[in-house]
Amino acid sequence: MDSQKIKKLINEALSDKPSLFLIDYSISDNGHIEVIIDGDKGVPLNECVRVSRHIEHNLDRETEDFSLQVTTPDITKPIVHKRQYIKNIGRTLKIKTDKEEIQAKLLDFKEGILFLEWKIREPKPIGKGKHTVIKKAEIPIDNIEKAIVKIVF
Repeated sequence: MDSQKIKKLINEALSDKPSLFLIDYSISDNGHIEVIIDGDKGVPLNECVRVSRHIEHNLDRETEDFSLQVTTPDITKPIVHKRQYIKNIGRTLKIKTDKEEIQAKLLDFKEGILFLEWKIREPKPIGKGKHTVIKKAEIPIDNIEKAIVKIVF
């Protein structure tokens, strides 16, 4: 199975909808093609079907036996694409950097920097007990080892 041909077909299908982008694709030894796409405002099911049909109709089953799966990213998997940060502005992320691990609300994402806010309980400066403090941080994307969207019900 020609990996470059598959990538070309994926890019052709995605070029019709600029709001969609490729997260990853893989081709197994037994001919299973898995394509993971995402969108700035999510991915409707009909777009997964459209991308799948574009790829499938441009491959010849007479010469190659394959199976094809076009999906969206698993919510439990880490964010891998910069556009996914933009899509998740306003949501809580679980972020691991080389120095710390925090859960924070993503306020904005500009020029490779995440603008975050979270609440933490800290000891009072005077007296006993703790009080809630709002922390803010700007973290460059290069410092992030892993970021996962926190599912809040």
